[in-house]
Amino acid sequence: MQPAEMMLSLALILLVAGTLGRAQQSISWEVQRYDGWYNNLQHHSRGAAGARLLRLLPADYADGVYQALQEPRVPNARQLSRVVAQGPSGLPSRRNTTVLAVFFGFHVLLDILGTEEAGCPAEFLNIHIPAGDPVFDPAGTGGVVLPFQRISWAPETGQSPNSPRQQTNAVTGWLDGSAIYGPSHAWSDALRSFSGGQLAAGPGRQLPRQTDGKVPMWRALDPSTTQGGPKGIYDLGSAWGNESPFLQAQGITWFRYHNHLAAGLARAHPSWSDEDLFQHARKQVIATFQNIVLYEWLPTLLGTRIPDYPGYQQHLDPSLSPEFVVAAGQFLATMVPPGVYKRTPRCQFQRVPGPSGSFPAVRLCNSYWSREVGGKGPGQGDAMEVDNLLLGMSSQIAEREDRIVVEDLQDFWYGPLRYSRSDLVASRLQRARDLGLPTYDRARRHFGLRPLRSWMDLGPHLPPQVLEEVAALYANNTAGLELLPGGMLEADSSLFSAIILEQFVRLRDGDRFWFENSQNGLFTEQEVIRIRNTSFRDVLAVVTQAEHSQLQANVFSWSGGDPCPQPQQLTAQHLANCTPLVVLDYFAGSGAGFGLTIVLLCCLPLVTLLVAWVVAALRRRDFQRLQKRHSCSMHREVTSEAMQAMEWHGPRTDRALVYIQLQADRVLKVLDGRGSVLRSISLGAHPRVEVFLSSNKGSRALLLKSPKEYDLVLFFSQEAERRIFLGKLQGCLEGSSLELQLFEMKEQSLLRLAVTQQQRKQLLETFFRHLFAQVLEINRCDAGELDLESSQKAKESLACELSRAEFAEALGLKAHSMFVDSMFSLADKDGNGYISFREFLDILVLFMKGSPEEKSKVMFRMYDIDENGFLSKEEFLRMLRSFIEISNNCLSREQAEQVTESMFCASGFQDRDELTWEDFHYMLRDHDSDLRLTQLCVRGVPEVFKQNLCNRVSFIERKEPRRTISEEEETPSPVSMHSCVEQEGQELRRRPGRRLKQYQLQLYTEAWRKRLERSRAQQKLQELKRFVENYRRHIACAGIFCALTAGLFAERAYYYAFASPRTGISQATLVGIIISRGSAACISFLFSYLLLTMCRNLLTALRETFLNRYVPFDAAVDFHRWVAMAALLFSVLHTAGHVVNVYIFSVTPLSVLSCLFPSTFTNDGSQFPQKYYWWFFQTIPGMSGVLLLAVLAVIYVFATHHFRRVSFQAFWLTHHLYLLLYGLILVHGSYALIQQPRFHLYFLVPALIYGADKLLSLSRKKVEISVVKAELLPSGVTHLRFQRPQGFDYKSGQWVRVACTALGTSEYHPFTLTSAPHEDTLSLHIRAVGPWTTRLRELCSPDSLALMGTLPKLYLDGPFGEGHQEWHKFEVSVLVGGGIGVTPFASILKDLAFKSSISCRLLCKKIYFIWVTRTQRQFEWLADIIREVEETDRQQLVSVHIYITQLPEKFDLRTTMLYICERHFQKVLNRSLFTGLRSITHFGRPPFVPFFSSLQEVYPEVQKIGVFSCGPPAMTKSVEKACRQLNRKDQTYFAHHYENF
Repeated sequence: MQPAEMMLSLALILLVAGTLGRAQQSISWEVQRYDGWYNNLQHHSRGAAGARLLRLLPADYADGVYQALQEPRVPNARQLSRVVAQGPSGLPSRRNTTVLAVFFGFHVLLDILGTEEAGCPAEFLNIHIPAGDPVFDPAGTGGVVLPFQRISWAPETGQSPNSPRQQTNAVTGWLDGSAIYGPSHAWSDALRSFSGGQLAAGPGRQLPRQTDGKVPMWRALDPSTTQGGPKGIYDLGSAWGNESPFLQAQGITWFRYHNHLAAGLARAHPSWSDEDLFQHARKQVIATFQNIVLYEWLPTLLGTRIPDYPGYQQHLDPSLSPEFVVAAGQFLATMVPPGVYKRTPRCQFQRVPGPSGSFPAVRLCNSYWSREVGGKGPGQGDAMEVDNLLLGMSSQIAEREDRIVVEDLQDFWYGPLRYSRSDLVASRLQRARDLGLPTYDRARRHFGLRPLRSWMDLGPHLPPQVLEEVAALYANNTAGLELLPGGMLEADSSLFSAIILEQFVRLRDGDRFWFENSQNGLFTEQEVIRIRNTSFRDVLAVVTQAEHSQLQANVFSWSGGDPCPQPQQLTAQHLANCTPLVVLDYFAGSGAGFGLTIVLLCCLPLVTLLVAWVVAALRRRDFQRLQKRHSCSMHREVTSEAMQAMEWHGPRTDRALVYIQLQADRVLKVLDGRGSVLRSISLGAHPRVEVFLSSNKGSRALLLKSPKEYDLVLFFSQEAERRIFLGKLQGCLEGSSLELQLFEMKEQSLLRLAVTQQQRKQLLETFFRHLFAQVLEINRCDAGELDLESSQKAKESLACELSRAEFAEALGLKAHSMFVDSMFSLADKDGNGYISFREFLDILVLFMKGSPEEKSKVMFRMYDIDENGFLSKEEFLRMLRSFIEISNNCLSREQAEQVTESMFCASGFQDRDELTWEDFHYMLRDHDSDLRLTQLCVRGVPEVFKQNLCNRVSFIERKEPRRTISEEEETPSPVSMHSCVEQEGQELRRRPGRRLKQYQLQLYTEAWRKRLERSRAQQKLQELKRFVENYRRHIACAGIFCALTAGLFAERAYYYAFASPRTGISQATLVGIIISRGSAACISFLFSYLLLTMCRNLLTALRETFLNRYVPFDAAVDFHRWVAMAALLFSVLHTAGHVVNVYIFSVTPLSVLSCLFPSTFTNDGSQFPQKYYWWFFQTIPGMSGVLLLAVLAVIYVFATHHFRRVSFQAFWLTHHLYLLLYGLILVHGSYALIQQPRFHLYFLVPALIYGADKLLSLSRKKVEISVVKAELLPSGVTHLRFQRPQGFDYKSGQWVRVACTALGTSEYHPFTLTSAPHEDTLSLHIRAVGPWTTRLRELCSPDSLALMGTLPKLYLDGPFGEGHQEWHKFEVSVLVGGGIGVTPFASILKDLAFKSSISCRLLCKKIYFIWVTRTQRQFEWLADIIREVEETDRQQLVSVHIYITQLPEKFDLRTTMLYICERHFQKVLNRSLFTGLRSITHFGRPPFVPFFSSLQEVYPEVQKIGVFSCGPPAMTKSVEKACRQLNRKDQTYFAHHYENF
């Protein structure tokens, strides 16, 4: 610090110290605290703000603790009020007490009483209005209830009969001017101007400032206008100081008086500071106020002399009593008139304007909390209004001190909560019960008054009817008469007077700062005398424009001869009518908006779905463009001669863009946009060509009739284009005998005439049903609803003929395949180019019921092209190639020739070049059973036929011999056994070999027989038992997690329903709070521990520990989805709970909300709660909740299976919103609206674990890895071989996440490693099925590599474990790979081959690898791996089965012939004809159930067999279904681990 700065700081300190010193020099006394503390130096809290009330008598509660007396133990409050307090108004006070004394008394009560604050939690003693009440229930509904809320109490009381409830006083209990300066230092500072020692004033300096919210002023609604707000509400020392303009005038009087004294002191002592002036003026005002209250107002009010001041009594407890709280207020209430005069200093009484004219006085009932200017209250008008009210009250005689209360208080008192009007007397009765006041008789005894012995003791002044009704209400029991009605019925108010006098005397004698106490050093004797001589008349003369002569000597009483007498004693008839009761609807105008908000919240998922659909459409479009760019060379271009048109397929279908091409051979071709032929129509097949043209709607439609097929309907863009097409058609037909016939009709008739593709399809369905019904002799009901078909329709179907294309489609082949040509030529006996019903029936009967000789003879005729009765080698080769066509020509011509030669040699025909039928049949001699089962696979075969067919399944023998040629002749094949289901049972037969020896597997084990003997219930119980045994780990973990979740929900629900702190929120919204808080706990738990399921590194490490025996880590992803869905469910429940809460909070009054949310709401009497939109959009919990719903909708929608597959990048990006999700959850709960934040308690540990796991992954991701080899393989597979990072250890079957630097480092994709752990490099086989993989393949193409000059670089994250890596933990394992799903098994097979080559000991004794592929050429790279395994597998651990699914079912004619060829190829070269492997090749889809069932029989001693599948969901589901089906039995258990792609 610089020296100059130090000097400046020192000077500032000295200046402040000097100022404070001067301030303290003028204050030589102890300044009284604003909050009342330390008045009594022994009992510091006596009389302080917040202190308890002092009971004079024991509390009288229903339970002795806190429950107030209610009906029927005490009378109905409203009924009792009408009986006791109803009567005529206009009776003057017996002591001529002025109205000024009455409202001054209310101001005194505000100074020492603050018991109107509602207690928390909110408790109600509602006032039930009797049916037919003339004011509150004129319709006689009987359902009107006036809400009445109990006041605040000391929370440590009301717990036991030894400590009954004791209410508290919110302000100081001393006569210390707290109604002028406020009950706290902060309140006082807010009222001060800090200039000249004065209180802050508004414009004109005669009125206080209007409230700006800094001071907690009460701002109740004006019941006559329902107007609210701060307008007309002044900052005063008492929160209730603005209740009426008359009470407001009292506060303004003392405000002016303080500023008057401060100004005088400032003139007399110009050197005094603001604090000096303020404290001197405050001391003087308080002393004057004390003097006027005790020695001027109280004697006038009670008509009793006040005892002399005995001096300060330290041991006297001056605390206010609950008896005084009720008695003083009710005593003053009986004296309140229905209206108040206004007069000028010159005694001119002013008339007050009203809605129906002018009136002599201001109506009381229309003046509560008035905000209006002029007539009804001072508002912001001239300060003269306050003067006129004060002067008018000083001249007006109050109502008589009796039981009668004017209707302005009894029927039109400002109402609580939603009701604009209430009953003051009934409210005071309920307040007395709330306070637990003693009975009337006990109170009289306490104060030494004569006890009540009979109802007549109350006095002869009461009408007999009143006494009778009161006695009836109290069941004629005088002992039950309550204090308040008893005191009101007294003739002299002796009890109320005794209570009031006793209280004020205690207040005076127990106040250390009383102005007469000479020991406190406040005033000298001369100053005390001067104060004693100051009257309220003097105060009014100072603060108003009235002179002393214009005011009577005692302004609290008026006597004859005093100036300015009132014109008359006011009655209600002289004044304006009171505005009637209005029931406020807090939710008025909010219903539509609230409903719309809920609808919008519900629409968030729909909007997200729409966005996701748009994103998916864009991604799909981009991917299609990418695919077109890669496959454009494979597409044929549409020639320039083709004409464009729109083809109509039928009603309610979209038109498709096609290109029409007319060829020279009179064939019309329909092409799509890529040039692919959709349909060919031979125009020369019929003698004439019929064309129908539309004559309306622009004449654009054209119908080309195609007999024996469906018609072609085209729409051209213009009529001119149609004419061009007709010209081309005529030109095509010129020079031929074909006739072109043109017809015109309306477009609608043309469309009705056309035979659509759908109609043709229905006709063919009927064709095939009748066909199979006759061939197979199936019941008519089994063949279809033939009886329902009209004879005309049946005739049409029988007359139907199949074209070559329809015949090929029925066989599931291409129209121009060699097999279709041969079969079609054989079946088309009349050579007309179509197959009739009879022709198809003949060929079908032969294949369905023919003998092997007949079937072989048909095949011989099919391929005897020159019909010379011989089948040459070339024709035999053509036959073989026609069979091979169905597998995309998977064999070369050389392989086919080799098979042909081997078959000729095996049959002894090696010297022949052609075969007779007998030779051909002899060649197939070993396959009679296969030919017997052979048929022609036709689409549309009824299910009843399929159910009766014999199935062929593969079984595994116990011992699997090597498949050499010599052993093959003696031992049965290890795989591919055939079984035929017969009616008598199931018989398993060996595949026909050299010896037809029957071999029966023992399928019917002992456990199987037991299951058959059990009842259905026992079977179900056994299945349940097996299910529990098989999934006990999953069930246990899921059960524990569910139990924890349910426990958290139950704990929070129980807590808020029964055990929560008494805030009242469970009473306000029990259902909403239970649902919202219970689900919030579950959400906190689920979303927190959801992170653990994504800690891939941790899961991979834990998989190798003993915990894997108890926790199914393989199910982490499924568990992640399950937990996420549970979290979503509880999020919806949480939202629903808060929707209920928001509605309830929107209709809950502010007095209750301030209890529920004390940190958010302050009860200022304004009643109206916040609207629904404030809760939703203007609070931190609400807005963060809405944002959370939006984020959840985005995350969950894009995480669905469909959108994840369509746009993985969108899924990846939106899933990273989890950071925002957790941030919003933290913010959502941090506001602590209902409870303290708890989310971090659940979140901290999982977040730390997940963060550490993520950091470990990030440390690996930042290392660039070079690709050493990139190879493009068939079927869109890209092979990448790259460097193995240092310290990268993994197991076969594990996977990694990869990002390519050239494609963006933020998008990672999971792939399984195809390299083995012992290899020095890592490898991946990636199939191009999406945008990223397609771009990666394009990046690795030779053109791209030549352009870049280097191979791409990768980021690697992993390895991560999965169930496939546990293949070695089972004695027998089955690996099932489909499509690109074989990649994990490539690594496993390599690893197995390596371990087998080094004679590594393995637990696994046998592995069956099932490769499911459309064609063996699809993944030729895997065949190389299998070949390597076959070469190194010396222990015969691996048995490989390849299923080619592109081929039809096994019993199809073509498949049977291929199967025969495969057998011969295996014999010759000991390898498969299709794959070149020794592995067994099957055709069709694998029958998992029989295959697994065979394993159960072959390995009965094995307890558990591991099944590992990876591939399309349909395949893994089939494997899972088979495992579940077999696991129901009491045999070997199949543990299935699967991954989908």
